[in-house]
Amino acid sequence: MKMQRIVFLLLVLAGVQYFANAQIAVRGDIVYTMNGEAIQNGVVLINGKTIERVGAIDDITIPDEYEVYSGSVVTPGIIDARSVVGLAGMYNYDHDQDQIELSDPVQPELRAIDAYNPRENLIDFLLGLGVTTLHTGHAPGALASGQTMIVKTGGPYKEAVIDSAKMVVFTLGPRVTSNFSTPGTRSKSIAMLRSEFFKAEEYAQRRASDDPERRPSPDIKLETLARVLDGELTALITAHTATEILAALRLAGEFGFQPVLAGASEAYLVIDELKGADVPVIIHPTMIRTFGDAQNASFETAAKLSEAGIRVVFQSGYESYVPKTRVVHYEAAIAVANGLPFEQGLASVTINTAELLGIDNRVGSLEAGKDADVVIFDGDPFEYLTNVETVIVDGKVVKNRE
Repeated sequence: MKMQRIVFLLLVLAGVQYFANAQIAVRGDIVYTMNGEAIQNGVVLINGKTIERVGAIDDITIPDEYEVYSGSVVTPGIIDARSVVGLAGMYNYDHDQDQIELSDPVQPELRAIDAYNPRENLIDFLLGLGVTTLHTGHAPGALASGQTMIVKTGGPYKEAVIDSAKMVVFTLGPRVTSNFSTPGTRSKSIAMLRSEFFKAEEYAQRRASDDPERRPSPDIKLETLARVLDGELTALITAHTATEILAALRLAGEFGFQPVLAGASEAYLVIDELKGADVPVIIHPTMIRTFGDAQNASFETAAKLSEAGIRVVFQSGYESYVPKTRVVHYEAAIAVANGLPFEQGLASVTINTAELLGIDNRVGSLEAGKDADVVIFDGDPFEYLTNVETVIVDGKVVKNRE
């Protein structure tokens, strides 16, 4: 009985230590704040869950009680703009592959949060590489495959979820045909989606009626599409060929919603159209396998779109091979090696992605008042041989090589 009390007391003390407000100083030979110029010999002070102050070491006195972590390069936590991690597990087993439901080509009502596994090993794998925030959810491959969510990779699950429903995933092209008997052609795909959006428009109008008799019975499919039309949820449209990209822009223009384009292997062929529509692009993983609708993917696409003024961010996407995920800043690194400026590449996996996802008030840059999500590298973050030394999420050290 005495031993049980001792164990209980130790557990309580451990719990108090874990949830106590951290006081940490992060020093870096160079600190990329993503909110202005990089700081040589910089320091980030963390008090509790948030950043207290950022600046040069000559301008900031580190209090004696702050625990100091140091490294070569310091950045905000890396953000993956498009993933299926947590729905797709590490191995090719049916029980951990919930990223796409093949019973119907149009299922926008499926929620990522209902299938997300916070204990999935891939999450911890990415956390160890500095990825602190995921925009994850259903995979491409259906006309409407379901919804996405935004979640941190570290910390208690309830606190980790930033947004339980952010976007609805749509797909155009042969990936749909390979999974379903219908639609068979591109025009049929657009016709089916157009029909569903018309139904959603009528549903929304009837739902808003002052006459209770005219209000429809709840329909979660049409309810979800209606939320896309009114902008409450964003349409994330995977389209690789120029033909499919233009079709996606026409559909969005017809129904008046602002889409985000994903994939976009042939985006370099329709730069003027993308710029004119002011559509941001979550570019395909730079090292994507070039076959099928992605056969014309290029290492240089991100640089070309960025140079044209089109907002570009990076994704790990869906990886069909074990270990079932790519690493987003490795993909950005290849784009940097093929013409994308270094700091633009870093912004595209930090602040630019945070802005696209509407979470830049919390993450994406090192600024006072923002979440204390910080990564310490022992060298260039885009160099494959660079190691992640320390990862901090919400002011807690969750990974430390030492």
